Amino acid sequence: MAPDPREGCFWSWGLLLWLSVGSTGDAPPTPQTKCTDFQNANLLQGTNLKAHFLLFTPSDPLCGQLVEESSDIRNLGFNATLGTKLVIHGFRALGTKPSWIDKFISALLQAADANVIAVDWVYGSTGVYFSAVENVVKLGLEISRFLRKLLVLGVSESSIHIIGVSLGAHVGGMVGHFYKGQLGQITDLGIRIPVGHVDYYINGGQDQPGCPTSISAGYSYLICDHMRAVHIYISALENSCPLMAFPCTSYKVFLAGHCLDCFNPFLLSCPRIGLVEQGGVKIEPLPKEVKVYLLTTSTAPYCVHHSLVEFYLLKLRNQDTCITVTFLSSSVTSSVTITIPRQQRHGKGIIAHPSPQCQINQVKLKFQPSNRVWKKDRTIVIGMFCTAPLPVHDNRRTVCLPEPVNLQASETVSHDLKITCI
Repeated sequence: MAPDPREGCFWSWGLLLWLSVGSTGDAPPTPQTKCTDFQNANLLQGTNLKAHFLLFTPSDPLCGQLVEESSDIRNLGFNATLGTKLVIHGFRALGTKPSWIDKFISALLQAADANVIAVDWVYGSTGVYFSAVENVVKLGLEISRFLRKLLVLGVSESSIHIIGVSLGAHVGGMVGHFYKGQLGQITDLGIRIPVGHVDYYINGGQDQPGCPTSISAGYSYLICDHMRAVHIYISALENSCPLMAFPCTSYKVFLAGHCLDCFNPFLLSCPRIGLVEQGGVKIEPLPKEVKVYLLTTSTAPYCVHHSLVEFYLLKLRNQDTCITVTFLSSSVTSSVTITIPRQQRHGKGIIAHPSPQCQINQVKLKFQPSNRVWKKDRTIVIGMFCTAPLPVHDNRRTVCLPEPVNLQASETVSHDLKITCI
């Protein structure tokens, strides 16, 4: 039940029943706005659950309105004909409001015309971690009761989208269990094992670019990788640059260039992080526990373009051949090293670059020397270099250098790349 805070950056969603969104209901009256912020607790207060439900609407995305037990949520501006998204935060060690929650809610309302309800359980998630874990089932039951009130108003189960972060992801899964898999969608962040219909492993799901690599960085070392999923999801909602992922059996196999398209099981429609309606997944029924992989940059908006790079030796060699490939655009460079196994001609890998491939104007190739340390390695390899943007469905988008390349160990060779923008 308790996730390791160093588990890393995973993101998954389960679409349990995909039906048309919509329900009947009268137009809500003009609300009398009274804004409520998240609670604050201290270590001694973190025992009782004390959950609050705060409603945010498209007409006033910065104002959270407390939905009290006896109140009619429609009087607060809730629209039963729109989709409803519940956001559930995780463990709050210091009893404070999550620093990311305001931006998260604003991004959701910017991306979708929906009711957004933030579940504030700061009291129940504060103090000793295991005490917060004990509140997971209690909160799941309380959210389930809250949802039943929405269903009475005409809200359909299929229009409800639960988004859980860290320990809140376990709460979201619990609510989905109570509703026997009939809720529209559950999006959870921060767990290693595959649990959804589609599970996104960002940069392999562990060490994230730009995060501290030493415990000397303190709390940031513990939390940066884990919380990167939240910031990537926010970025996906805010930006048009697609965070596209590719189904594969493992991260290692993906980096080796063996998973280049989304034909199986997504019928050429590559899944993207974000809301389902913009996520590129268009098949029914949805597959179960498909692992998909993608690379990112170290800062927002995080998105990159993925390309296959290949090198074909003209002559076989009796040892592995390692070649570093570097893409250069007007502002950034990106590199990857591919290995051609001994007695084989072909090596390939995946390179990630922030600019579209047609903006890459130059490629640099470097043959890495052998382990000879007593004299300079003067070995020369000759071969062909090719590249293609992912997803690769056929060979029509593959671009190769016009002539074979001669590479001497430790020396870099540069060539212009001329790729047409599509």
